Order: sequence, then structure tokens, then C-alpha cells
Amino acid sequence: MNDVISPEVLLNAYCEGFFPMADSVNGDINWYQPKKRSVFILKDLKLPRSVNQIKNKNIFKITFDKSFEKIIRSCAKRDETWISEKIIKTYCEMFELGFGHSVEAWKNGVIAGGLYGISIGGAFFGESMFSNFSGASKIALASLIKKLKSQDYDFIDAQYMTTHLKMLGAIEISNAEYLNILKITIKKDCKFYDKNNNTN
Repeated sequence: MNDVISPEVLLNAYCEGFFPMADSVNGDINWYQPKKRSVFILKDLKLPRSVNQIKNKNIFKITFDKSFEKIIRSCAKRDETWISEKIIKTYCEMFELGFGHSVEAWKNGVIAGGLYGISIGGAFFGESMFSNFSGASKIALASLIKKLKSQDYDFIDAQYMTTHLKMLGAIEISNAEYLNILKITIKKDCKFYDKNNNTN
């Protein structure tokens, strides 16, 4: 059995609306394409007031791509997780290839929360987030949104809707609508970093 999913297979799957999750019991990789998709449409997105209040307190320092593997392993620390060792190795390889990205929220020199995902064209496919300190993952997401907007991305794919995502501004669209948007968006030439390689 291969230790990772090949980059070609993973990229093609994302471009066709699929994403992988490992079975929490046996680790088998399954592919999913939900009938309804949770997305953040960036041009219409306004963050809730509570997120801006946390941001204004300057509790956290935000970085990008500084601790990718630590972020994904922190996201995997749950009683049941779909983030298996094969998933971790796969996404770390995608990070090395420039498709994987992470956002870190630091507090007093320690990572307090963050998120990771895959960038293709004008789409960012958010995979998971975690928080060890109240508000950390919200600020990580807010910082990601600001960066993606500045680079003309169209949306963040958040996969399945949750109360938390809805509160942050995610909407739910049909799979058909998602695939139509995706087809156009992945053809855009967006860069996660600007020409000066700014990280903040």
C-alpha cells in the first residue's frame, strides 16, 4: 500500500469536486462529494462582529506556512479523526509542492490554533481547523479570508456545513452549483503569496 495519495490523483479529485477522508477505524481512504456544499463566497463575505472584536484585541500573531505539519497533526488530535497518518503524509507532500497551506495563530510564542487546506486556481479547499485558545481558529480563518481576497480568490470550500461555519459566514449551495463555480474558478491564476512574497 502506498504511503500517500499521489499529487495527481488528489489534484484531479479536487478539480472534480471530490475530497478524501480516512475511516477513523481502519484508515481506509474514502472519497466524498456532498450533495450540498458549504462555502465562503469571498466577494460577499462579511465577518461577524465578534471576530473583528477578537482581532482588535491583538491577542494573536498570525503566520502562514510556518508550521504546516504541526497544524495538521493538531487538527488530527481528536477521539475520532479522519486525518490518518496517510492523510498527513499526503498533505505534507502537497505542502512541499506548493499546493498545501497553513495558517497559524500564535499566543505567547505557542501555536494556539490554526487551519490548513489546498489552493488550486481561485479556490481554497479548507480541510480542518483547531483551537487550543478561545478565538484562535476564528482569527486564523479571518486572516486567511483577508489574504485570499487580496489575491482575488473566489471561494473557500468548507465541505460540510456546521453551526460554527454558518456563524462565520459560510453558505450552503447545491453540488451542481458548486461544480459550475469550481469549473471556472480552478482556471484562475491566483497566487497564495503576492509578488513580494508577503506572509501577513
